[in-house]
Amino acid sequence: MLYFLQGATLGLSATAAPGPFQAFLMSQTLKNGWRHTLPAAFAPLLSDIPIVTLVLLVLTQTPDWLLSGLQIAGGVFLLFLAWNAYRSIWATGGPRQAPVESARQGFLKGMLMNALSPGPYIFWSVLAGPIVLEAWRTSPGQGLSFVLGFYGMLIGGFVLFVFVFATASRFGPRMNRILRAVSAVALLLFGVYQLYTGIGALV
Repeated sequence: MLYFLQGATLGLSATAAPGPFQAFLMSQTLKNGWRHTLPAAFAPLLSDIPIVTLVLLVLTQTPDWLLSGLQIAGGVFLLFLAWNAYRSIWATGGPRQAPVESARQGFLKGMLMNALSPGPYIFWSVLAGPIVLEAWRTSPGQGLSFVLGFYGMLIGGFVLFVFVFATASRFGPRMNRILRAVSAVALLLFGVYQLYTGIGALV
């Protein structure tokens, strides 16, 4: 139970902290609706598998050059998403409304978004990785309880996040445009920040 609560607490804090993935979910929800965006909330369950495996295999130490490369690639992808979010602002309710993406497309975008973010690598190498290894040495069930607590709270929080913004977007076209603009600015800022930190670390 102790490791489960540790995982749940960390999952809650990861969900509540503003980040690129939350901005991505917000943008997708406003553009495609909650039904097509909801599968993307589960994307970390798959995209984190190679991340966690890599981190644990190298004893929770991730090379600096890998994190810098991921930040640069993730920054470029975030700028691309910000541009799409900006374009969707003026498509709302207009005659040339932006096409809705399928749930599968949203899920794949979510996986790519998470895989190109340095956050999961840092989180699992610095914080969660050592806890899982310590719990696993006690018993495999302890390690599994931490993982279940973390992802249960993380995915549950992302699902709630999608529903909250889906509800907020129903308060008329003006509110919808405001929320889309906020998501575009958030994606832009996170993208610029990742590019700046990634290039700065390499230089």
